[in-house]
Amino acid sequence: MTVDKPFAPACDRNREPILAVLRSLLADRRTVLEVGSGTGQHAVHFAATLQNLRWQTSDVRAHLPGICLWLADAALPNTPAPIALDVAGVWPTTQYDAVYTANTLHIMGWPEVQAFFERVVSVLNPGGLVIVYGPFKYLGLDTSASNAAFDASLRASDPQRGVREFELVDALARAAGLALVEDRAMPANNRFVTWQRVS
Repeated sequence: MTVDKPFAPACDRNREPILAVLRSLLADRRTVLEVGSGTGQHAVHFAATLQNLRWQTSDVRAHLPGICLWLADAALPNTPAPIALDVAGVWPTTQYDAVYTANTLHIMGWPEVQAFFERVVSVLNPGGLVIVYGPFKYLGLDTSASNAAFDASLRASDPQRGVREFELVDALARAAGLALVEDRAMPANNRFVTWQRVS
């Protein structure tokens, strides 16, 4: 069975604004674990520019063949083969300077979001960063009409999904030993939230 190279238009739309932030955040880092690499588009775009980084892709096993196609076509020296990672399952034993994840928290069920923050610290070097891109609610309120509609569509397809409340996610991060570094507004009503390991 052949696998078609996957493509997500949103990845092409948001990659430059995300890259601009990552360029400064990760300037002094060497290793990144991307959780939920999806198609693999972000990985090859970012790794091609941020050549100081070894960019480790990961996702549930079903997505790995598509990621492999993107990595193979790009043939970059700093993108090793993707690894299978279910956030509620076994995490790698390797340590990283940063963990990056984009548009995943609203796709996970809340127990998986909890598992992500409980376990992410185990793969972070001291001072390591957790970087999350995507939409959030604040004080239970949507930041735009489009985000409200997106949240409703997510919950209609699966009641476990939905745009997460920033305050609840930040509480999980703090309980795991992470301190908020920045919560930055991004295009299309998304946010770029960075925490740092402090314990």
